[in-house]
Amino acid sequence: MAVFYFVRHGQMDAPMAGKKFYKDFAYNMITLSEQGIKQIHETAKDSRLQNAELIITSPYGRALHSAAILSKDLSIEMRVDTGLHEWLADSVSYEFLPDAIAEDSYRSLTENHGHHPKGAQCLWESADQMKKRVMEVLDRYKDYRAVIVVCHGTLMQYVLEPV
Repeated sequence: MAVFYFVRHGQMDAPMAGKKFYKDFAYNMITLSEQGIKQIHETAKDSRLQNAELIITSPYGRALHSAAILSKDLSIEMRVDTGLHEWLADSVSYEFLPDAIAEDSYRSLTENHGHHPKGAQCLWESADQMKKRVMEVLDRYKDYRAVIVVCHGTLMQYVLEPV
């Protein structure tokens, strides 16, 4: 069974949000800021990562950019796995929701500790849904000795911590 090292992507270039083509769902294409690039170069120095055989990453720009830096610094192959995407404010139709609705969904996620309230019809992805999809991803890489998983803070919070 593999050891999985989870790495949160570096700081994204947030001022790019809403500019150029970084609008709506394309927001997820934003890459790292200069500070985020430095953060990931520092992360690559962590001795625990030296034994990894593979890097798997979320398809979002900030995670891809982070994984590419790690791949280069550590000379390790990188693969994109769409199952490592960020938490979804709408896991039913996969629509990119307006900020106010997405923020309300996130507030509900946190207030309810990752669980849909009993009897409520929620669009947002629950902790159990996130955990299920991530565990399906990890299962595909279980025969490696060590794998670096580059993904997102919310995902890590609800998958790695008891809920």
